[in-house]
Amino acid sequence: MSYYLCVDCGGSKTAAAIADSAGNILGRAQGGPSNFAYLGLPNFMQVVTDTVNAALNSFGSASNSSQSPLPPPPNAPLFASAWFGVSGVDSNAAIARLIPPLTALLGVEPVVANDTHLLAAPLRMHEDVSAAIGCVSGTGGIVVSFKQGQGAGLEELGRVGGWGWILGDEGGGFHVGREAVRQILWDADRASVYPPEQRKTVSTLKTRVLERFGIEDPFELLTIVHWPDPVPGASSEADPDAPAYTRMVREKRLSSLAPIVFAAAFEDKDSLALRVLAHTTRELVDQMCVLLRPEQDEPGKTYPARTVKASETILCFGGSLVGVEAYRKLILDELERRGHVMKRVTFIDEAAVVGAKALAAAGRAR
Repeated sequence: MSYYLCVDCGGSKTAAAIADSAGNILGRAQGGPSNFAYLGLPNFMQVVTDTVNAALNSFGSASNSSQSPLPPPPNAPLFASAWFGVSGVDSNAAIARLIPPLTALLGVEPVVANDTHLLAAPLRMHEDVSAAIGCVSGTGGIVVSFKQGQGAGLEELGRVGGWGWILGDEGGGFHVGREAVRQILWDADRASVYPPEQRKTVSTLKTRVLERFGIEDPFELLTIVHWPDPVPGASSEADPDAPAYTRMVREKRLSSLAPIVFAAAFEDKDSLALRVLAHTTRELVDQMCVLLRPEQDEPGKTYPARTVKASETILCFGGSLVGVEAYRKLILDELERRGHVMKRVTFIDEAAVVGAKALAAAGRAR
């Protein structure tokens, strides 16, 4: 039997799903992070190999559940087709680097694209929409628009963001964590011109973040944020008394604050945390608006041909942050405030599963 494989390669985890020709999910597995730009080719391939092997072994395929069914023998192909959505793949050159080793691993040439392509799969499922916008907001962030392409494929119309944590990732975990620290420091800066007894900087977000790092002075956050990344391979026993943050890479020190910001905002209703999320929401929606055009064209004004109307579009969310309904609502409210009400909205919890089913459906349609 030939299977249909979809792998969602993200900044926090790798998810693989395998379907049969009827679209039934037979096997699934999760592995470690697999952002191609962060890992490089050898480490990326190792994560993918381990995860796909685990998915195959989860349902006893490939010669009675061999521990390493990949690569398959040439005379016994495993996969009819494969689809990879890979964070950190943002150019044709990156795709070209990945296809040969993935083909050698799987025995079939896969479709390789950015991970937002997996989110847009529901476009094929609804006749009342002509476009999709995939919005990833997890460890990183990116928005991409699509229309139906030839056959079962999707045609990318436009993309904004996905530049990585150093340059962008608006709306993602790093952006939320960085903005939280910035707002805490900004409040501390403004309070500095008042006598100590008049400084009012009480905030559950501030309290939670300082407790997270075991500090009392908010300005110690500057040391924490800028402390160098740990040296790869260095022993953690070199300085057993060193703070825990010294053993974390800088990006994770900030992106790991996102759940704390969400708790302060949505559970505590903390005004500072809500201010942080209002800022990150606006910047994420700024990016979406690049892909959108007004519902009513202004006389005499022209719009880019590859923009889409919200009333004809399904917005497909994916990622841990937009998995929180309250955060999705902030985004949708901001879009509506700017005149963009989506025809449909969905959250893709398991993009690899959706992708594997879509591949099987495409196979049946041939």
